[in-house]
Amino acid sequence: MRPDIGDIVEIIIDIPEKNLRAGVRGAVVHCHGNDAYEIEFADDEGETLDFLAMHTKHFIVVWRAETRQWIPIAEQASVLVAGLPDDAAKEVLDFARFLFVRSCQSASYENIAT
Repeated sequence: MRPDIGDIVEIIIDIPEKNLRAGVRGAVVHCHGNDAYEIEFADDEGETLDFLAMHTKHFIVVWRAETRQWIPIAEQASVLVAGLPDDAAKEVLDFARFLFVRSCQSASYENIAT
């Protein structure tokens, strides 16, 4: 799904020359075409920190303006994993399995199966 104006995005790369780290969120304010979008980054008081044209491969959408809903974490993770090379994606899957098993250790099998 393509980003729309008003969507909140989270960058997935560091941009040191702009002092922006992966995980920083901004709002889509303009669509340039060719998968490039103008993102406005603001501080906690709403003051604009910077504007930056970014390609869709450098961010994920975390909130949809149209639906006024946050994107589920599983969907965000799926988008990120889909962009990884197969070897890295397999590592993520192995780690997810590890976390799942660890989280279920105190639960009985019946709780997991339902």
